[in-house]
Amino acid sequence: MNSQDNLPFYEISNYPESYSEAEIVGRMIDGLGFRYYWATEGLTEKDLNFRLPNDSRSSIETVVHIYDLSNMILNTALNLPIEKKSNEGMEFKEIREKTLFNLKEASDIFKKTKNFDNHNIIFLRDSKKVEYPFWNQLNGPIEDAVWHSGQIVAFRRASGNPISKKISVFTGKVRED
Repeated sequence: MNSQDNLPFYEISNYPESYSEAEIVGRMIDGLGFRYYWATEGLTEKDLNFRLPNDSRSSIETVVHIYDLSNMILNTALNLPIEKKSNEGMEFKEIREKTLFNLKEASDIFKKTKNFDNHNIIFLRDSKKVEYPFWNQLNGPIEDAVWHSGQIVAFRRASGNPISKKISVFTGKVRED
């Protein structure tokens, strides 16, 4: 579903009637997209600059890291090698939008996937190709992005801008009450 701003993951669509590995992987990414959407919705400059008083990333640095992870997830879905995409000159709004659309495209592709053996994570480093099986996608980039979305939620709460209490990560919906 889309919000009024036409970004994906305002809510998660209803679940399918049967389980398949493709639908489960897609739903995991949908859950990530929903969490990220609401973790980043309405962030202020103060929120984006917030960081714990140590060597932690700021919220904006965490948003950029999640963007990089979303590119990894999408490239795996597209069977392309992982390449770091420049975010130079991109503002928060654009990074957020691209992240959400990356996740949506990856989810849509994976929901139609018949064989995950064909979706290895491929890194090109110094003209050397390094591949990991799709399993690493689950505990790697997907779960790492969920983890970091939670950090943004905690940071925004600490900076005085908690997410709406109407958001239900359990149902993937926004409560009307």
